[in-house]
Amino acid sequence: MRVNQPANQIKLTNVAIVRLKKGGKRFEVACYKNKIQEWRNGVETDIDDVVQVNNVFVNVSKGEVARSEDLKKAFGKASTDAIVREILQRGEIQIGEKEREHELSTLWKEIATLISEKCVDPDTDRPIPVGMIEKAMHEAGFSVKSGKSAKSQTSECIKLIQTNSKLPIRRARMRIKVIIPIAESSAVKDKVLESADAVEEEITGSADWEAILLIDPAQYRVLNDLMQHETEGKGRIETLLFANVASTSTATA
Repeated sequence: MRVNQPANQIKLTNVAIVRLKKGGKRFEVACYKNKIQEWRNGVETDIDDVVQVNNVFVNVSKGEVARSEDLKKAFGKASTDAIVREILQRGEIQIGEKEREHELSTLWKEIATLISEKCVDPDTDRPIPVGMIEKAMHEAGFSVKSGKSAKSQTSECIKLIQTNSKLPIRRARMRIKVIIPIAESSAVKDKVLESADAVEEEITGSADWEAILLIDPAQYRVLNDLMQHETEGKGRIETLLFANVASTSTATA
């Protein structure tokens, strides 16, 4: 991207622009490509390696620097460095059309892959191929949101597929082991069993009551709260596998 600026200013190349609207004005910072996300993720900590010039613009492409009175109105008495940092953290990254298309395409594929890993055909309990997931995403009218991670968009996409597509789908069940000391088990055992889709094994030992259950992932937090509040933290949950995933995989809560 070429940036034309007056002769008395630094000529900026290879620019990524971060834009923030505040106080009725638009403010921009010129960054090196690929560095802004590293800054936000905490990978890059040296701001000099992120910004091309420690200045605030109203239009980076034209080299128009923000007026001090506009900065004061929008940011108060904050220093230029503090303003730059705020824009870096809160601003919207401006990217070219080709880059945006690539980002959205990558996110789309990541979301479809995550759904394939976490969901099954409810009739067969078998995983659904990524290609079928993508077809259902199109059918359901799902739109990828730029700037949000694939993981954060997965739940919304699953719900949309369930309601607006013909693909039968549900979340894969988690296999967990619940272990509760005998002294506390009588008060909570029934609640634990009621939360399960299926009970694979139940053992009452001399010290503990144990059960291996298949649960909807949404029940994990419910059971965890139950362990904390009704067994005074003495009960525990061991996460085993998603019921439809090969034994080399591990579930995530």
